[in-house]
Amino acid sequence: MKIIIIGGDAAGMSAAMQIVRNSSEHQITVLEMGEVYSYGQCGLPYVISNKIDSTDKLIARTQFEFKEKYGIDARILHEVRQVDTRNKQVNGINHANGEKFNLSYDRLLIATGVSPVIPEWDGAQLSGVFTLKTIPDAKQIMESLQGNVKNVTVIGGGYIGLEMAESFVELGKKVTIIERNEQLAKIFDAEMAELIHEEAKNHNIVLRMGESVEAFLGKKHIEYVKTDKGEIETDLVLIAIGVRPNTSFLDKTGIMTSVNGAIQVNAYMQTNIEDIYAAGDCATQYHRIKEKDDHIALGTHANKQGQIAGLNMINIPKTFKGVVGSSIIKFFRLSLGRTGLSEREAKLLNIPYQTVTIKTSDIAGYYPNAKKMTLKLVVHNETHKILGGQIIGEKGIDKRIDVLATALFHSMTTEQLLDLDLAYAPPYNGVWDPLQQAARRIK
Repeated sequence: MKIIIIGGDAAGMSAAMQIVRNSSEHQITVLEMGEVYSYGQCGLPYVISNKIDSTDKLIARTQFEFKEKYGIDARILHEVRQVDTRNKQVNGINHANGEKFNLSYDRLLIATGVSPVIPEWDGAQLSGVFTLKTIPDAKQIMESLQGNVKNVTVIGGGYIGLEMAESFVELGKKVTIIERNEQLAKIFDAEMAELIHEEAKNHNIVLRMGESVEAFLGKKHIEYVKTDKGEIETDLVLIAIGVRPNTSFLDKTGIMTSVNGAIQVNAYMQTNIEDIYAAGDCATQYHRIKEKDDHIALGTHANKQGQIAGLNMINIPKTFKGVVGSSIIKFFRLSLGRTGLSEREAKLLNIPYQTVTIKTSDIAGYYPNAKKMTLKLVVHNETHKILGGQIIGEKGIDKRIDVLATALFHSMTTEQLLDLDLAYAPPYNGVWDPLQQAARRIK
């Protein structure tokens, strides 16, 4: 069976490896538009800040390894521009030599990921204006930073914007964040976001909230960012306002898309077209709490969906069980964690809810070096089923978010959360874990 995979990163190569490990009867061809296979995109800000000393450390397996060790026909610079679903063919161009290609398939996996959103702002093509998605992107930013860069402007206050703002500060740059909304990190509720704002200001980041970019000004290199409230002098700009699934080449195929243009898939990663699968950031993910499809572009989901797609493509049935919306990032001293629904989302979904917010310690309060954390739970008002939570603090955030994500996955109530037998010793926890402290206050 001829299997073609479009996309050579997390989802695509997870699928390819599952096929290789579970069958030797299939011919696998992977068409990657870029030059690098299977790399950790989430590590790029830490390479730029010199916490990781080389982009090479982010590469899980090279194109050569996939070819020589696993027998996968892994190609680079191969851009697929058309999928012919009737004749089961993919067409495109090989950017290495400019030649067109046409390949047939028996089963096809679309794992094309996402691309950064860049609005049609005048001056967006000036040198010094960047997005961050790939290793070449990171290398271009690092090269630019070798010049006389003092002032950096980050457009967008989401996860990439925050991580990169931290990286630039650590490199000694003066940083401004422009965010058109009234808060950073919109996936957090407003009162939790205030903690993020405070941390940004503690590191001398200038926050320009409720402000919209209109254009970039300069002769050849960026000099100013023009907004609806004035002009900001800058030497480098990072645009980080969101991502869009790479699915536009499928417009005339009949393949159904859904949230944000992501490909609609079922639990087996199948599209509505027979023998065509999709996985990762370009596909939908079923949200267990919202009880509907969503689009949350994360490497964790991409790897899982890729594995499941690969197995199903060789007739080993396995289903994707869905997501609950868990994420965490480091922002200077703080860890910002969340899972499930925010209060804002619960309200939009017309779910009757109540919330509780507590300030507590990560370990026993009397033990040395206990750190404060702020924890918010969102709970169904009638059933006491846990709907979501947000936690911000210096230590112990990750393990509480993971416990909460597990509780959400299993539709637990606050009463059941109180029944959990969680590890305790003063250097690690209080006798009542912070999650249980919050659960006890639900009425």
